[in-house]
Amino acid sequence: MKYVGIDLHKKTIVVCVVNKERKVLQREKFACLDVASITAWFGRLGSFEFVVEATAAYEWLVQWLEPLADDWVLAHPGKMRVIAESTKKTDKLDAQVLAEFLALGMIPQAYRPNARQREHRKLVRYRAQCQQRLSKLKCQIRYLASTYNADHRQLFRPECLEELRQRADLTEADQFVLALHLLDFERAVQRVKATKTELQRFAAKGSEAEQREREILLSAPGVGEVVSEVVLAELGDAARFASLKQATAYAGLVPGKRESDGKGKDMGITKKGSRLLRWAMVEAAWSAVQNSARWRGVYERIKKRRQSKRAIIAVARRLLAVLVSMLRNGTKYRHTLVELKERTTRLERRRKQRRAAKAVKEAAVA
Repeated sequence: MKYVGIDLHKKTIVVCVVNKERKVLQREKFACLDVASITAWFGRLGSFEFVVEATAAYEWLVQWLEPLADDWVLAHPGKMRVIAESTKKTDKLDAQVLAEFLALGMIPQAYRPNARQREHRKLVRYRAQCQQRLSKLKCQIRYLASTYNADHRQLFRPECLEELRQRADLTEADQFVLALHLLDFERAVQRVKATKTELQRFAAKGSEAEQREREILLSAPGVGEVVSEVVLAELGDAARFASLKQATAYAGLVPGKRESDGKGKDMGITKKGSRLLRWAMVEAAWSAVQNSARWRGVYERIKKRRQSKRAIIAVARRLLAVLVSMLRNGTKYRHTLVELKERTTRLERRRKQRRAAKAVKEAAVA
């Protein structure tokens, strides 16, 4: 058996082949665009296993080489610190280190989502990017409006934006900037709507098990359509985590710790892993605290000992652990009697508000 380490870059790949005794047998370098030469060379290797790091663009290479190899491993780049922190670092040495670790069976593996999970992540992450762009444009428009004392809560209604555009006291520079901002704002709104529609279409094609997972997540307090899609896309298969601590660590919500000579120091959360999942859980935590007596009690108890920011992070960590447990067990969230009563009261209040708004609207039309 031959063991192949592949150092993948945007334009080139560097390959090192070793045997079980970690003796270097071959080295090679290819241009990424020369797929024919790559597949032909690997096809002549005979029986081999290969390893490649989980970079942004590894998928195309794996799709070509997987049918030719006996086995392969996706290496976790964050755990291969021996490469990143080496004093002597070259592409050849990186490929060789990967090959030697593969021969020793010591490669820290990364999770590879399946095809549907990868498509789901692309859509969810693109929607997040579109929403961030929309939020940035809103801030820019609000800043411009505030310089004319024209910023208010209803600013982004079409008639209010048009009123801002038609102000006579706008300078020529502000007219130009505002016109471009509003054009970008309209396009950003359309992108968000289109991405939401595409996500709904994608979700409708999911399997029964996937639909069941969505129902399970939506039953929890603080979890809406956006958060549920982020959790499903970023976690992938919840069963892949050996413990709930691993799942929360994947979101970077666990605190770090340093200890030496019996002296320890607690640190802030690691912030390693999925940044989008971490953001979604913090948003869900705030919503749960506002709408659930149980989670509000958890937040208040922690807040007495810690600051409010640390308290909400702790709630986010616990809420994610609950969601993962629900997915692994296939059970929906069990509301307490206080939560159910609070939920009923909140729904009734919203109905009264809608009826009152409808009555005002009908009176205005009459």
